[in-house]
Amino acid sequence: MSSPTGPASGLPVRMPRPRQPGRHRRPEPVVAPAGAPPLVLAVPGTPDLTMRRTAEEILSIARSELPGLDARVGYVDAAEADAGEGFPALEAVLGHAAAQRAARTGEAREAAAAGDEAAAEALAAWDRAPDAVVVPLLAGPDSAALRRIRQSLMNSGATGELTAALGPHPLLAEALHVRLSEAGLARADRARLFTVATAADGIVLATVGGEEAVQAAGITGMLLSARLAVPVLAAALDEDGAITRAADQLRSSGSHQLALAPCLVGPEVDGSLVDMAAKEAGCEAAEPLGSYPAIGKLVLAKYAEVLGITPQPAPQGTPVR
Repeated sequence: MSSPTGPASGLPVRMPRPRQPGRHRRPEPVVAPAGAPPLVLAVPGTPDLTMRRTAEEILSIARSELPGLDARVGYVDAAEADAGEGFPALEAVLGHAAAQRAARTGEAREAAAAGDEAAAEALAAWDRAPDAVVVPLLAGPDSAALRRIRQSLMNSGATGELTAALGPHPLLAEALHVRLSEAGLARADRARLFTVATAADGIVLATVGGEEAVQAAGITGMLLSARLAVPVLAAALDEDGAITRAADQLRSSGSHQLALAPCLVGPEVDGSLVDMAAKEAGCEAAEPLGSYPAIGKLVLAKYAEVLGITPQPAPQGTPVR
């Protein structure tokens, strides 16, 4: 149980077909290494259907970016009874992954003893790999949620790599921009100079997780500010009065029409907190990031970093629409 400091080497990699010659050949897609540990998405919050739909859509995006990916969902705060409703607890998902790997390793060990060289190579790779790579569904660091995830990992008995949160990252700034534009609170495309009558001239970036989360959101906020050319201030949604103070600070510096942008995937907090904070600050609010494609790509990037693989990169510089 640790944050990765480098790739886990030695995993057997599925070899792609020979590439066709020519300038216009299509790039060969990268696929998941054979026998790679599963990606387990650790989803905090009280399980519900909206949360499950969001998690499944995010993993669908990750699978489309890395064919062959074994991706699963574990709910950090699920009760035992929730498993029957389709919300397996993170601890149970990790325990099952460990049991599967143990069974697979046993089969490979028997085959290797019988002289199967491929099984011997796979066995050596599996001995160096974790049972699972756990990616927290958090836009930024949240010490309380990460503590619960680590506890689930310990209780499961599995060996796992726990990655860092998804942000700060430029892709989060892109996602925030899109959510603001969808709510009519920002121009969708600066290059085309579309005008929006309700466009905000100041953004409060709401996060949860304490001071560390606010600092991380502040970095993403600077990237968002550069995209929108308006001031952005990060504040803690779970700290009394923090959102209102940030709004007052923006107004005192000359902003008049504010917007609240949740730097949250969604499951981390009760959605009513966002609405209440926006009402107290006297501004409109955008939707959480949810299953915006960048979230799935960031989840996969965290997993790929542990294994030392590089998924096929998407084209960069595409304007937000």
